[in-house]
Amino acid sequence: MKAVQFTRFGPPEVLETVELPIPKPRGGEVLVRVHAAGVNFFEVLMRADRYAVTPLLPVFPGVEVAGIVEDIGADADPSMLGARVAVPLFAIGRGFGGYAEYVAVDAGVVVRLPDSLSFADAAALMVQGLTALHMARRSPPKGKVVLVNAAGGGVGSLLLQLTRLEGAIMVIAAAGSEAKRKIALSLGADLAVDYTAKDWADPVKAATGGQGADVIYETVGGDIARASLAALAPAGEMLLAAMGRFSLELSEIRSMLDANQSLKGFSLLPLIASNKWKGDLALLFDLAATEALKVVHGGRFSLDEAAEAHRMLEERRVSGKIVLVP
Repeated sequence: MKAVQFTRFGPPEVLETVELPIPKPRGGEVLVRVHAAGVNFFEVLMRADRYAVTPLLPVFPGVEVAGIVEDIGADADPSMLGARVAVPLFAIGRGFGGYAEYVAVDAGVVVRLPDSLSFADAAALMVQGLTALHMARRSPPKGKVVLVNAAGGGVGSLLLQLTRLEGAIMVIAAAGSEAKRKIALSLGADLAVDYTAKDWADPVKAATGGQGADVIYETVGGDIARASLAALAPAGEMLLAAMGRFSLELSEIRSMLDANQSLKGFSLLPLIASNKWKGDLALLFDLAATEALKVVHGGRFSLDEAAEAHRMLEERRVSGKIVLVP
């Protein structure tokens, strides 16, 4: 079978396609023929050795796949043969192997898919869907004005819809391109602003009677995260799931304290350590299958095109989710 690996850190070109034996499912396992594998920004950082943890080489990236069960091991349920399933490898602490034609996993890990849900949608709803769902739970939007940064991306496009479903009274989207802002508006945002513009918090304040957003969901980091504080309402909170670091001056911290504002951290993995993640995925899959939640796709690539998929994501030339289609 084909699989993607990198044996050194560097630019997208370090990703290479190799041939490996098709794994044999062991006792209690199923073999899944991959029809879609999700590509995530943290994998881009890992490939470039800019992630929080440096992995041991070689690395076979990929933590989320969707496909069809083609074989089962001893003690696995025979009814699983032919089932359409999602495999959230990250949820079981397995951070590798998804960029491949086949994966073998414990049968208890897979989540069955609704018949009407595409494999590509299922792949998009695992890491990014659970991230958006848990961000909305960690800072509930009901009855509040919310601001979603990177609203045209995979997490942001889902999050702005979930906050609307959860009762936000106003959803403001922030994104760096006109195309991404149009996507956000099409998904139900009340207002879309350009967070690369000077004084971009002004239209947020104007739309909220001078107050700003009660909750800001921040996934960008750096200068964008810092500038977002100007759009935060008194007693508001900013939930930080940012990849890029940012720092605050003492005067900015004092200003936040005076306004009763707060920063909250967010990390997905500790929140999905329990067995509830299967139910959460089933919820997301059902919402998408009934079109209550729309998935935005940024492109489909073959395994041989994994480098180009990483390049597009790294250069932020994509809206929504990128998937590999073996």
